[in-house]
Amino acid sequence: MSPSTAYSRWRPHPWHGLEPGPEAPRIVNAFIEITPFDLIKYEVDKASGYLRVDRPQRTSSQPPCLYGFVPQTYCGERVRRLAPGCERGDGDPLDICVISERPINHSEVLLRARVVGGLKIIDREEADDKIIAVLEGDYIWGNAHEITDLPPALLERIEHYFSTYKLVPGEPPKITLTGRYGYREAADVIRAAIDDYAGMFARMG
Repeated sequence: MSPSTAYSRWRPHPWHGLEPGPEAPRIVNAFIEITPFDLIKYEVDKASGYLRVDRPQRTSSQPPCLYGFVPQTYCGERVRRLAPGCERGDGDPLDICVISERPINHSEVLLRARVVGGLKIIDREEADDKIIAVLEGDYIWGNAHEITDLPPALLERIEHYFSTYKLVPGEPPKITLTGRYGYREAADVIRAAIDDYAGMFARMG
């Protein structure tokens, strides 16, 4: 049975069965796991591809934008090399934050997003970059091409969320945000994550 026949009968795995997109790294497919309305952290179960509950959010912070990952990416050794001070990649698909003027309250949706930059984040010595993108065709943000095209207050909200969403009272912070970067560096991270995925799953397959 050919892959196209299989895909017509069964839903593809969102990490392995979907693609980053033919225009990556500028425009990528993003599979959305969490919306700005969620107080529960959801993530795709790596074995089944279904969305599962990871944990309730401990703090009052809500995601300031759509949050998910770029299919067929993996944060491994190549991504680690782009994050000084990290011992390894986090072993997950590459995270992406997508800004949309119109509210989208459904998760498990696939959308096209224009990449404008990213956040360099270290989570317990692991590279955990967050790519920043805008919904393609958005009537407010659709003309953004660089992270500097976005309002500083909006970027500060995203940074605050990722700096605090894993905080546990009485314990030291686990996450260090070392800075923002523009499209050029984001493109390098996306290419590295695509190459890490190809290397990892070529060996496993």
